[in-house]
Amino acid sequence: VQLQASGGGLVQAGDSLRLSCAASGRTLSGYNMGWFRQAPGKEREFVAGISWSGFRTYYADSVKGRFTISRDNSKNTVYLQMNSLKPEDTAVYLCAASSRVLAADPDKYDFWGQGTLVTVSS
Repeated sequence: VQLQASGGGLVQAGDSLRLSCAASGRTLSGYNMGWFRQAPGKEREFVAGISWSGFRTYYADSVKGRFTISRDNSKNTVYLQMNSLKPEDTAVYLCAASSRVLAADPDKYDFWGQGTLVTVSS
């Protein structure tokens, strides 16, 4: 499955953005999905995950209450709504698909998309 993240940009602290992750080549309905981010010089960090059904979600503590992950299997797309953005949210955001488990460990994911850059100015 090919994944393409989009929706990034330059925003000010406190603003909102919605990222999308569109899939092609295979339906996403059988995959657990995750959003990760990677800032310059830092390791890849789990942000949010959603089960294949959409019934289970979980978040990194750093984004809990500000970010919301959702999916529309009919559109083969996963979203990340980001509110109250902070400068420390600046990173390349990547989406990933796992056929196995819903996890924060990037090694559990089988497919990765190209990232989209989010820059939050103070």
